[in-house]
Amino acid sequence: MIDAITSWVTSLMETLGAPGVGIAIFLESAFPPIPSEVVLPLAGFTASQGSMGLVAAIVWATVGSLLGAYLLYFVGHLVGADRLRKIADWLWLVEAADVDKSIAWFDKYGSPSVFFGRVVPGIRSLISIPAGIDRMGLVKFTLWTTLGSAIWNSILVYLGFTLGENWHTVTDYMEEFSLIIKILLVLSLIHI
Repeated sequence: MIDAITSWVTSLMETLGAPGVGIAIFLESAFPPIPSEVVLPLAGFTASQGSMGLVAAIVWATVGSLLGAYLLYFVGHLVGADRLRKIADWLWLVEAADVDKSIAWFDKYGSPSVFFGRVVPGIRSLISIPAGIDRMGLVKFTLWTTLGSAIWNSILVYLGFTLGENWHTVTDYMEEFSLIIKILLVLSLIHI
């Protein structure tokens, strides 16, 4: 599956340049099984080859993240938690438990969870749903989402850029990084 995604994203970026990164990340944000841990370092590598600018890749990735987050926000707003659990059960690589985790995360940490959730795999895309269910203010949602997405996107695109042809090693370390981030976020939020 990763090879197919890599080929598709590479083709998209070769055809469209930096806007192709935005489209890929929009899809990653709206359909969580597409891993940003693959798309973003690959975008950085592509930028290192001169096919697009590094800053353009980050900006377009952040625009794609925000648009995907809006889609899920409005789905949460319009559909509600119970129907979303049923929908998640028949989606590929998403479960009702994933919806429940994002709702629990939002309920526990409030609106800052939208920011922090943007860097936590498994919660990153889905955190927009409980924000929509809770009818979080759109301006606040936009600010938290943009800031969290920009940080996440910048890190992964830059790593792909600096690693060059070894961009794929980012995905190898993301599982360990994800665990560390989750622990640090929980510890920092306990003290709030």
